[in-house]
Amino acid sequence: MPLNWRIALLAVAVGLYAGGRGAWVWQASEYGKQLAEQAAGYVQQLADNDRAHGREREEAAAAALEQLAEQKSQRQALEDRLQEQGKTHWKEMNDAKQTQDRLRDRLATADLRLSVLVDAGAFAAQGGDGGMREAAGTGGVVHGALRARLDRTHAQRIIGITDTGDRGLIALQACQAYVREVTK
Repeated sequence: MPLNWRIALLAVAVGLYAGGRGAWVWQASEYGKQLAEQAAGYVQQLADNDRAHGREREEAAAAALEQLAEQKSQRQALEDRLQEQGKTHWKEMNDAKQTQDRLRDRLATADLRLSVLVDAGAFAAQGGDGGMREAAGTGGVVHGALRARLDRTHAQRIIGITDTGDRGLIALQACQAYVREVTK
């Protein structure tokens, strides 16, 4: 083989090598760019998702805080109403106690006497007429109904029983009002 053919063959081999190497570098560069763009898109998508998720968390937290504030204001309003009811209940109990105390004092000083209506037929059958007759009032139609006076100690016991009953009724009304307020 002459030298010209060897040089030509060497030139072709160097050309093939340079072309292959150039193609390889160019292809690697193109693939690198595509991978870089794909990675950048993926990173951008993750960042967008992260921002969207962050906004959702912030909105959820804001909604929870708003609901908490609303519940707190409702609770405060309920506590205020219940405190006002407590004051009203205490005042009613105090007024009932004062009324009962005044009544008890009037009974003790003989300023007031308790009496009860007596069945005149049953009383006469027992042979008694020691009761007192009541004067006819302007609003009554029964003239002279027979009444019997109660002993002071019995009257005070009756007043004590009615005092306990009044207090019980006032406490029951307070409990019912409490339940109505709490279950609104």
